[in-house]
Amino acid sequence: MKLDLAALSARHPAARSGAAPALRALSLTLAEGEQVAVIGPSGAGKTTLLQVLACALPPSAGTLQVAGRAPWSMTRRALQRLRGGLYLAPQVPPLPPRQRVVTAVLAARLPAMSLLASLRSLFYPHDIPGAYQALARFDLADKLFERVDRLSGGERQRVGLARAVMSPAQLWLVDEPLSALDPNRAAQALTTLVTVARERGITLVATLHQVDMALAHFPRIIGLRDGALAFDLPAAQVTPERLQRLYAQHEHELLGAGGLPEAAPAEGPSPVVMHCR
Repeated sequence: MKLDLAALSARHPAARSGAAPALRALSLTLAEGEQVAVIGPSGAGKTTLLQVLACALPPSAGTLQVAGRAPWSMTRRALQRLRGGLYLAPQVPPLPPRQRVVTAVLAARLPAMSLLASLRSLFYPHDIPGAYQALARFDLADKLFERVDRLSGGERQRVGLARAVMSPAQLWLVDEPLSALDPNRAAQALTTLVTVARERGITLVATLHQVDMALAHFPRIIGLRDGALAFDLPAAQVTPERLQRLYAQHEHELLGAGGLPEAAPAEGPSPVVMHCR
Protein backbone atom coordinates (compact mmCIF):
# COMPACT_ATOMS: atom_id res chain seq x y z
CA MET A 1 0.00 0.00 0.00
CA LYS A 2 1.19 3.48 -0.86
CA LEU A 3 0.76 6.13 1.85
CA ASP A 4 0.44 9.88 1.24
CA LEU A 5 0.27 12.46 4.03
CA ALA A 6 -0.11 16.13 3.14
CA ALA A 7 0.20 18.80 5.87
CA LEU A 8 -1.38 16.31 8.26
CA SER A 9 -1.98 17.17 11.89
CA ALA A 10 -3.53 14.87 14.48
CA ARG A 11 -4.56 15.21 18.09
CA HIS A 12 -4.55 12.31 20.53
CA PRO A 13 -8.11 11.54 21.75
CA ALA A 14 -6.97 11.77 25.39
CA ALA A 15 -5.18 15.11 24.93
CA ARG A 16 -6.20 18.04 27.12
CA SER A 17 -8.12 20.87 25.53
CA GLY A 18 -5.68 23.39 24.10
CA ALA A 19 -2.76 20.93 24.08
CA ALA A 20 -0.47 20.95 21.07
CA PRO A 21 -1.30 18.36 18.41
CA ALA A 22 0.63 15.10 18.54
CA LEU A 23 1.45 15.47 14.83
CA ARG A 24 1.97 18.85 13.16
CA ALA A 25 1.76 19.59 9.41
CA LEU A 26 3.38 16.30 8.46
CA SER A 27 3.93 15.63 4.75
CA LEU A 28 5.27 12.22 3.70
CA THR A 29 4.99 9.73 0.87
CA LEU A 30 5.75 6.05 1.43
CA ALA A 31 5.95 3.94 -1.70
CA GLU A 32 4.23 0.60 -2.05
CA GLY A 33 6.50 -2.14 -0.72
CA GLU A 34 8.85 0.26 1.10
CA GLN A 35 10.31 -0.47 4.55
CA VAL A 36 10.70 2.57 6.81
CA ALA A 37 11.75 3.08 10.44
CA VAL A 38 10.43 6.00 12.48
CA ILE A 39 12.62 7.23 15.35
CA GLY A 40 12.54 10.11 17.81
CA PRO A 41 12.39 10.86 21.53
CA SER A 42 9.43 10.08 23.77
CA GLY A 43 6.44 12.24 22.90
CA ALA A 44 7.60 12.75 19.32
CA GLY A 45 4.32 11.41 17.91
CA LYS A 46 5.54 8.03 16.66
CA THR A 47 2.66 5.95 18.02
CA THR A 48 0.12 8.58 16.95
CA LEU A 49 1.52 8.38 13.42
CA LEU A 50 0.89 4.63 13.34
CA GLN A 51 -2.65 5.13 14.61
CA VAL A 52 -3.30 7.64 11.83
CA LEU A 53 -1.83 5.30 9.19
CA ALA A 54 -3.96 2.46 10.59
CA CYS A 55 -7.07 4.58 9.96
CA ALA A 56 -7.84 4.40 13.67
CA LEU A 57 -7.36 8.12 14.34
CA PRO A 58 -8.67 10.77 11.93
CA PRO A 59 -6.44 13.74 11.16
CA SER A 60 -7.48 17.09 12.61
CA ALA A 61 -6.03 18.88 9.57
CA GLY A 62 -4.46 17.94 6.26
CA THR A 63 -5.09 14.75 4.32
CA LEU A 64 -4.24 11.05 4.37
CA GLN A 65 -4.48 8.71 1.42
CA VAL A 66 -4.01 4.96 1.74
CA ALA A 67 -3.55 3.12 -1.56
CA GLY A 68 -4.88 6.20 -3.33
CA ARG A 69 -8.05 6.39 -1.23
CA ALA A 70 -9.12 8.88 1.44
CA PRO A 71 -10.18 6.67 4.38
CA TRP A 72 -12.27 9.21 6.22
CA SER A 73 -14.47 9.97 3.20
CA MET A 74 -15.40 6.28 2.81
CA THR A 75 -18.53 4.54 4.00
CA ARG A 76 -18.15 2.58 7.22
CA ARG A 77 -18.17 -0.72 5.35
CA ALA A 78 -15.54 0.43 2.85
CA LEU A 79 -13.36 1.73 5.68
CA GLN A 80 -13.67 -1.61 7.45
CA ARG A 81 -12.53 -3.41 4.29
CA LEU A 82 -9.56 -1.06 3.99
CA ARG A 83 -8.57 -1.70 7.60
CA GLY A 84 -8.73 -5.43 6.84
CA GLY A 85 -5.82 -4.93 4.46
CA LEU A 86 -3.44 -3.63 7.11
CA TYR A 87 -1.95 -5.03 10.29
CA LEU A 88 -1.23 -2.89 13.36
CA ALA A 89 1.09 -4.52 15.91
CA PRO A 90 1.05 -2.57 19.20
CA GLN A 91 3.99 -2.68 21.60
CA VAL A 92 2.04 -5.01 23.91
CA PRO A 93 0.17 -7.53 21.73
CA PRO A 94 -3.50 -7.93 22.75
CA LEU A 95 -3.33 -11.70 23.16
CA PRO A 96 -6.07 -13.46 25.19
CA PRO A 97 -4.22 -15.07 28.12
CA ARG A 98 -6.01 -18.43 28.02
CA GLN A 99 -5.72 -18.79 24.26
CA ARG A 100 -3.33 -21.26 22.63
CA VAL A 101 -0.50 -19.70 20.67
CA VAL A 102 -1.59 -21.43 17.46
CA THR A 103 -5.03 -19.83 17.71
CA ALA A 104 -3.57 -16.42 18.55
CA VAL A 105 -1.29 -16.51 15.49
CA LEU A 106 -3.99 -17.72 13.10
CA ALA A 107 -6.28 -14.92 14.30
CA ALA A 108 -4.30 -12.65 11.99
CA ARG A 109 -6.19 -14.19 9.07
CA LEU A 110 -9.66 -13.54 10.47
CA PRO A 111 -10.28 -10.33 8.45
CA ALA A 112 -10.02 -12.35 5.22
CA MET A 113 -12.31 -15.16 6.43
CA SER A 114 -16.06 -15.58 6.48
CA LEU A 115 -17.89 -15.46 9.80
CA LEU A 116 -18.50 -19.21 9.75
CA ALA A 117 -14.87 -20.02 8.91
CA SER A 118 -13.56 -17.69 11.62
CA LEU A 119 -15.83 -19.24 14.25
CA ARG A 120 -14.74 -22.72 13.20
CA SER A 121 -11.07 -21.73 13.41
CA LEU A 122 -11.45 -20.87 17.10
CA PHE A 123 -12.07 -24.56 17.84
CA TYR A 124 -10.31 -26.24 14.91
CA PRO A 125 -7.24 -24.24 13.77
CA HIS A 126 -7.28 -24.30 9.97
CA ASP A 127 -3.59 -23.88 9.10
CA ILE A 128 -1.42 -25.38 11.81
CA PRO A 129 1.59 -25.83 9.46
CA GLY A 130 1.40 -22.15 8.50
CA ALA A 131 1.30 -21.06 12.14
CA TYR A 132 4.24 -23.37 12.90
CA GLN A 133 6.32 -21.86 10.10
CA ALA A 134 5.50 -18.30 11.17
CA LEU A 135 6.51 -19.05 14.75
CA ALA A 136 9.67 -20.85 13.59
CA ARG A 137 10.87 -17.60 11.97
CA PHE A 138 11.05 -16.18 15.51
CA ASP A 139 12.35 -19.37 17.22
CA LEU A 140 8.97 -20.06 18.78
CA ALA A 141 7.91 -23.24 16.99
CA ASP A 142 8.04 -25.19 20.27
CA LYS A 143 5.39 -22.85 21.72
CA LEU A 144 2.76 -23.72 19.08
CA PHE A 145 0.27 -25.28 21.52
CA GLU A 146 1.38 -23.39 24.64
CA ARG A 147 -1.06 -21.09 26.39
CA VAL A 148 -0.38 -17.39 25.96
CA ASP A 149 -0.33 -16.73 29.72
CA ARG A 150 2.62 -19.13 30.07
CA LEU A 151 4.84 -17.09 27.77
CA SER A 152 7.39 -14.49 28.81
CA GLY A 153 6.97 -10.87 27.76
CA GLY A 154 9.52 -11.27 24.98
CA GLU A 155 7.82 -14.43 23.71
CA ARG A 156 4.47 -12.68 23.60
CA GLN A 157 6.03 -9.85 21.65
CA ARG A 158 7.44 -12.32 19.12
CA VAL A 159 4.04 -14.06 18.85
CA GLY A 160 2.61 -10.67 17.90
CA LEU A 161 5.21 -10.40 15.14
CA ALA A 162 4.45 -13.95 13.96
CA ARG A 163 0.84 -12.82 13.60
CA ALA A 164 2.03 -10.13 11.19
CA VAL A 165 3.76 -12.79 9.09
CA MET A 166 0.51 -14.80 8.98
CA SER A 167 -1.58 -11.76 8.09
CA PRO A 168 -2.70 -11.25 4.47
CA ALA A 169 -2.25 -7.49 4.98
CA GLN A 170 -0.23 -5.38 2.54
CA LEU A 171 0.64 -2.76 5.16
CA TRP A 172 2.38 -3.59 8.44
CA LEU A 173 2.45 -0.94 11.17
CA VAL A 174 4.67 -2.13 14.01
CA ASP A 175 5.03 -0.13 17.22
CA GLU A 176 8.23 -0.60 19.28
CA PRO A 177 8.53 -4.34 18.52
CA LEU A 178 11.82 -4.84 20.42
CA SER A 179 11.09 -3.42 23.87
CA ALA A 180 11.11 -6.84 25.58
CA LEU A 181 13.81 -8.50 23.44
CA ASP A 182 17.53 -8.92 24.01
CA PRO A 183 19.87 -7.69 21.22
CA ASN A 184 20.13 -11.07 19.47
CA ARG A 185 16.38 -11.64 19.44
CA ALA A 186 15.83 -8.04 18.37
CA ALA A 187 18.14 -8.39 15.38
CA GLN A 188 16.50 -11.66 14.39
CA ALA A 189 13.01 -10.15 14.65
CA LEU A 190 13.85 -7.13 12.48
CA THR A 191 15.70 -9.23 9.92
CA THR A 192 12.64 -11.48 9.62
CA LEU A 193 10.14 -8.62 9.34
CA VAL A 194 12.13 -6.69 6.74
CA THR A 195 12.96 -9.81 4.71
CA VAL A 196 9.38 -11.07 4.59
CA ALA A 197 8.06 -7.60 3.78
CA ARG A 198 10.49 -7.28 0.87
CA GLU A 199 9.68 -10.74 -0.44
CA ARG A 200 5.94 -10.06 -0.41
CA GLY A 201 6.05 -6.40 -1.46
CA ILE A 202 4.53 -5.30 1.85
CA THR A 203 4.82 -1.73 3.05
CA LEU A 204 6.39 -1.80 6.53
CA VAL A 205 6.45 1.13 8.95
CA ALA A 206 8.10 0.42 12.31
CA THR A 207 8.63 2.80 15.21
CA LEU A 208 11.82 1.99 17.08
CA HIS A 209 13.46 3.09 20.29
CA GLN A 210 16.66 1.23 19.36
CA VAL A 211 18.19 3.67 16.89
CA ASP A 212 21.15 1.43 16.10
CA MET A 213 18.76 -1.34 15.05
CA ALA A 214 16.83 1.07 12.85
CA LEU A 215 19.99 2.17 11.06
CA ALA A 216 21.18 -1.41 10.58
CA HIS A 217 17.96 -2.86 9.17
CA PHE A 218 16.00 -0.12 7.39
CA PRO A 219 17.02 1.74 4.23
CA ARG A 220 14.95 4.83 5.08
CA ILE A 221 14.74 6.62 8.42
CA ILE A 222 12.14 9.19 9.44
CA GLY A 223 12.96 11.34 12.46
CA LEU A 224 10.11 12.92 14.43
CA ARG A 225 10.40 15.51 17.17
CA ASP A 226 7.52 17.28 18.93
CA GLY A 227 5.12 15.97 16.29
CA ALA A 228 7.01 17.48 13.36
CA LEU A 229 9.29 16.01 10.73
CA ALA A 230 12.93 16.49 11.71
CA PHE A 231 14.41 14.56 8.80
CA ASP A 232 13.55 11.94 6.19
CA LEU A 233 16.77 10.34 4.92
CA PRO A 234 18.50 7.18 3.74
CA ALA A 235 20.00 5.40 6.73
CA ALA A 236 23.55 6.13 5.53
CA GLN A 237 22.90 9.87 5.82
CA VAL A 238 21.67 9.79 9.42
CA THR A 239 24.81 11.09 11.12
CA PRO A 240 25.61 11.25 14.84
CA GLU A 241 25.15 15.05 14.63
CA ARG A 242 21.61 14.64 13.27
CA LEU A 243 20.79 12.14 16.00
CA GLN A 244 22.13 14.43 18.71
CA ARG A 245 19.90 17.25 17.44
CA LEU A 246 16.90 14.93 17.20
CA TYR A 247 17.38 13.72 20.78
CA ALA A 248 18.47 17.02 22.33
CA GLN A 249 17.34 17.12 25.98
CA HIS A 250 16.61 13.37 25.59
CA GLU A 251 20.18 12.16 25.22
CA HIS A 252 19.65 9.39 27.78
CA GLU A 253 17.19 7.72 25.38
CA LEU A 254 19.64 7.84 22.50
CA LEU A 255 22.65 6.62 24.44
CA GLY A 256 20.66 4.07 26.42
CA ALA A 257 19.46 2.50 23.17
CA GLY A 258 22.90 2.40 21.55
CA GLY A 259 21.77 5.05 19.11
CA LEU A 260 25.01 6.67 17.98
CA PRO A 261 26.51 4.79 15.01
CA GLU A 262 29.97 4.63 16.55
CA ALA A 263 28.71 3.42 19.95
CA ALA A 264 29.87 -0.05 21.00
CA PRO A 265 27.06 -2.54 21.66
CA ALA A 266 26.28 -3.13 25.31
CA GLU A 267 26.89 -6.57 26.77
CA GLY A 268 24.05 -8.71 27.99
CA PRO A 269 20.32 -8.28 27.37
CA SER A 270 19.02 -4.79 26.74
CA PRO A 271 16.76 -3.26 29.37
CA VAL A 272 13.03 -3.24 28.85
CA VAL A 273 12.10 0.37 28.19
CA MET A 274 8.47 1.46 28.30
CA HIS A 275 7.51 4.97 27.23
CA CYS A 276 4.20 6.72 27.47
CA ARG A 277 3.22 8.93 24.57
